Amino acid sequence: MAGTRYAFFLLAAFLFVSGCGPRPGVGAGRDVVVRINDYTVPRDEFESEFRDSAYGAVDTPESRRNFLSTLIDRKLIVQYAQKEGLDKEPHFLRAVEKFWEQSLVKVVMDRKTIEIAAKTSGADWEAQRAEETKKMNDWMSGLRRGATITVDGSAMIKSAGKEGGR
Repeated sequence: MAGTRYAFFLLAAFLFVSGCGPRPGVGAGRDVVVRINDYTVPRDEFESEFRDSAYGAVDTPESRRNFLSTLIDRKLIVQYAQKEGLDKEPHFLRAVEKFWEQSLVKVVMDRKTIEIAAKTSGADWEAQRAEETKKMNDWMSGLRRGATITVDGSAMIKSAGKEGGR
């Protein structure tokens, strides 16, 4: 478990750092919208991020300028954080791990909900909702039955209150 966590932290740090470095192949047939120190933002990345942002709701020259200003600020802050070594701090890496887990759980739950809803047809909304809930609970129970789970209750109790618990 510790080895897996360490490997994840290294992977997360690598992805974070490599995501903010110079882009290979930029300039070779790709328009660069902005260069921030050694980091370049090609047009396709700019367009994708712009569309996914709140600024992209109304595509005007002003909304693009505002988005660009925000993008530059964000990249400068990330570069500063990296220079300060904040991207290697345990607190940051734990936050990345939690975000990764939450995102992965959300994707799985969304997909499973859609899958179950597509296979469920109740006479009315409440009946259909109850059937979907039962199928989701059955699926979760199946995951638990198929897993090997060992809980050390005394270790859990001993650690209560440590590390600033809520």
